[in-house]
Amino acid sequence: MNRTEFIIVTAIILFVAFTLGWFAHWMIHRFTKVSGGEMGEIDKMAQSLHEAEETRDQAITYLQQREAEMSNQLHQTEAELRAAMDGLRDARTEAEELRAYIERTNAG
Repeated sequence: MNRTEFIIVTAIILFVAFTLGWFAHWMIHRFTKVSGGEMGEIDKMAQSLHEAEETRDQAITYLQQREAEMSNQLHQTEAELRAAMDGLRDARTEAEELRAYIERTNAG
């Protein structure tokens, strides 16, 4: 094979490779092309997703506020319970002291 034949064969091989590459590129874009109707559907889905995310964020904010309120109410209730228990303990102690005093008075 002389030099001219080698150049022609190389040119043909490169042309065939270019043609196959172009055809593959065309086929990929042909099958992955999104139609106008599909774009509308994608836009609707994106809008629905955005609305769902906003709703989720609002729900999270509401739950955090509610949790803070409930936690505050729990702390207040626990403080009231401790105060009531302290008062009850003091009352029991006082009642025991009064019983002991009455028993000493009756015995003596």
